[in-house]
Amino acid sequence: MSLKRLYALVFVEHGTRRVHLAGVTARPSAQWTTQQARNLTMTSGYRMGSPHFLLRDRDTKYTRSFDAVFTADDVEILLSPPRAPRVDAICEGVVGTLRRELLDRILICNEAHAQAALAEYVRHYNGHRPHQSRQQLPPDSDELPTQVTVTNLQAHRVRRQPVLDGLIDQYHHAA
Repeated sequence: MSLKRLYALVFVEHGTRRVHLAGVTARPSAQWTTQQARNLTMTSGYRMGSPHFLLRDRDTKYTRSFDAVFTADDVEILLSPPRAPRVDAICEGVVGTLRRELLDRILICNEAHAQAALAEYVRHYNGHRPHQSRQQLPPDSDELPTQVTVTNLQAHRVRRQPVLDGLIDQYHHAA
């Protein structure tokens, strides 16, 4: 195991707060980011909800070829203005959540381990983690609960499902 910095490329849907993990690498380059964008658009089958625009920063790793992946699908590219840290607040919030809830709590061994841990956390984040901006719904949920009820834990069994080897727990009603 060697100590080196790893970089993850994530995309966040503003409306649903759904996170898409594109990839993890120790050496991000313009070619790598472009390939990750291609992979994302092909593998997601544009489950991303047919975005109308992509807001990105002005990093030199995002080249014309990166933009072309999205403009080919009629996605408008918007560049964040310089020195405007609040423009991408939603993505920065997701990055902060990934750090606080996952990366600050485990020791990542290599790129494959980082990819696996982040992918498992993204599944939890999209499928189970409530979001205040969505009335406590996770990104993959479209329906509000029909009735809010307080569950008597003496009368019902609750099943705990560990995520990331117990780093996070999800709770469900047991049958």
